[in-house]
Amino acid sequence: MKLKLMIAVLAAAAASSAFATTYNIDPNHTYPSFEADHKGLSVWRGKFNKTSGTIELDRAKKTGSMEVTIDATSIDFGHEKMNAHANSPDIFDTAKYPTAVYKGKSFKFQGDTPVAVEGELTLHGVTKPLALKINKFKCVQNEQLKREVCGADATAEFKRSDFGINYAIPAFAPEVTLRIQVEAIAAQ
Repeated sequence: MKLKLMIAVLAAAAASSAFATTYNIDPNHTYPSFEADHKGLSVWRGKFNKTSGTIELDRAKKTGSMEVTIDATSIDFGHEKMNAHANSPDIFDTAKYPTAVYKGKSFKFQGDTPVAVEGELTLHGVTKPLALKINKFKCVQNEQLKREVCGADATAEFKRSDFGINYAIPAFAPEVTLRIQVEAIAAQ
């Protein structure tokens, strides 16, 4: 009797995870970017050139999780002096905090489409809750890779001062808009 119960439990567990898919972030198509006001005169924009991670998604159950690691040393404003300053202890202090990590703990769906992620951002050694709004989401079968590829455009807003990045406030506003274009490939 115990054996039958154990087999039934294992079969149910296997069936329930049958629809979950792990996706590996494609570093060649994923570039988190950000923007912040500069003295009310202009909006400074930058991006990170190196990102890695995985996304676990079960569209049937409407669940998911994710872990994305951003190489903070890959910051790129398109201006070498600003890149060097952003890496310095004044701003990101990448010698001490070389990565930023976003851990998405739960997805919100509208129908079959994910529209938001609740999670935590660890930046500059500080971890705070951060919700991502998914503005666009689509999956297709990639003919070259022979695997499913999903892409999304997501945004979030936060105060950099909440993460201990206080350089030049109020000249540079503490409010930051984070934009993430991401593509991820189903693991084999």
